[in-house]
Amino acid sequence: MLNLIVFIIIFLIFATGAYAGFEGAPWVPTSRKNVKRFLKLANVRKGEVVYDLGCGDGRVVFAAAEKGAVARGLEISLFPFIFAWFSRFFKKDKERIKISYKSIWKTDLSDADVIYFFLLPVAYPRMKKKLENELKKGARIVVCAWPIEGWETAVTDKKEGELGMYLYVN
Repeated sequence: MLNLIVFIIIFLIFATGAYAGFEGAPWVPTSRKNVKRFLKLANVRKGEVVYDLGCGDGRVVFAAAEKGAVARGLEISLFPFIFAWFSRFFKKDKERIKISYKSIWKTDLSDADVIYFFLLPVAYPRMKKKLENELKKGARIVVCAWPIEGWETAVTDKKEGELGMYLYVN
């Protein structure tokens, strides 16, 4: 019986990870260096609402909260979600942090001041349409790795040997 329970747990962890990959991207943590680049590029300020779409272990969410933002992380891969959800209890800014086990496609982003994502380019056309329909004027979007086709970047941060980061202003 214990073997069956362990199997089911392992299966659920892998199945939700695969589903996350299908929905936008598998979990690939944003490096700590890139978290700092994001904060600088997005110019995250106190009181702003920041979303990390596919927040993984929560490191971008936690860093935004440290800057005084109301930080929201969305994740559908079970293992990183559980890790991020529990980790928030150990953060001094936990009252400004919310980690949700929820699809990025089923979440209203209209209150966002800043959006961050590190998704596969195959998800970009759908994400582009969602952001165009939901975001308020002046909202900032920071994308890691690949630019959004058809949008003009406000700032491109791309250095030799590093993933590109692209800032867009709605």
